[in-house]
Amino acid sequence: MSQPNPVTEINDSTDPLQLLGQVLALAVRYRASDIHMRTRNNPIIRVDGVLRAIREIPTMTPDFMDRLAKTIMPARLVGDFERNHQVDLSIGFKDIGRVRANIFTQRGSISMVLRVINSDIPTPEELKLPPIVSGLTKFQRGLILITGATGSGKSTTLASLVNQINDTKGKHIITLEDPIEFLFTEKRSIITQREIGIDTNNFADAMRAAMREDPDVILLGEMRDPETIETALTAAETGHLVFSTVHSPAAAETISRVITAFPAESQTNMRAKMAANLRGIVSQRLLPHKSGNGRVIACEVLTTSALARELIMEPLKIKDLSDLIKKGTIAEGMMSFDTCLLDLFRKNEIDEDTALRYASSPTDLKLKLEGF
Repeated sequence: MSQPNPVTEINDSTDPLQLLGQVLALAVRYRASDIHMRTRNNPIIRVDGVLRAIREIPTMTPDFMDRLAKTIMPARLVGDFERNHQVDLSIGFKDIGRVRANIFTQRGSISMVLRVINSDIPTPEELKLPPIVSGLTKFQRGLILITGATGSGKSTTLASLVNQINDTKGKHIITLEDPIEFLFTEKRSIITQREIGIDTNNFADAMRAAMREDPDVILLGEMRDPETIETALTAAETGHLVFSTVHSPAAAETISRVITAFPAESQTNMRAKMAANLRGIVSQRLLPHKSGNGRVIACEVLTTSALARELIMEPLKIKDLSDLIKKGTIAEGMMSFDTCLLDLFRKNEIDEDTALRYASSPTDLKLKLEGF
């Protein structure tokens, strides 16, 4: 990739796109997951979970950040930004790929956080996902949720699973995203990608429309509100396979978070819908790799057995799902975080300190690591 002359000082003549291109090129070189651009700061990147300043780029002035925001925002979003002081968007850069951005104000000045989206969608094997996770694509219908904290790789896992279907099955896949991240290349499936704000007004409208667009598989970027959740469950109930994400640390908490999004009088009905249509929950975290380079995914997996459905139906028994996962086996469709940590340790992906630091039961895991 050809490099423009480096910007040594930011002033009125500085080309916003040229400087942004330099920042993105450096982020790609360092394999950064996120880029922070803030007034009166050097750009800051996150590499393997750690923030570091890019000293090669000068600190950014308020005027420059204002010009940069107006340059990369499409006209349709300028009014939204002026009203709401924050917008999401995605843009494409030659030789770099797609970049997802959130532009916002803080302390009266403009800031933004960007993420370079890998143009190549990794396979489940390349992500080193446990086979139990990639096996979730075998379902013909139902709801599959990928959960975890922000930055835990949910979108990448979601894209990888959906692309596995694209590689192997002749389906119609619809993705509803805000904004579109990965661009899928049609293989055995046909793929319709719709971006919220451009191709449709909101997730709820898009989900309702998707039901009339002959889908087999629906990728819903995030289940954000009761209307969208209910429509997603209805789609799963009527014979579609629905993938989505929820910001939640573990399986039991995920179900509680989805249910409590509804008013109390609706929760019994939603529990029944979840119990009947949920096929699996993958809760994931990114851990430092033993080599010191990169990170590796650790998963907790719940698939809905008859007992799991019974626990979902009973509000006071939801907490027992954690014990069900812990005591279950992979053959039963369960994988606890500690089981996954043990497997990653045995495969030389993580060291013992990392395994114990992230374990749900460090004492029990310590015994297993020692062969007991």
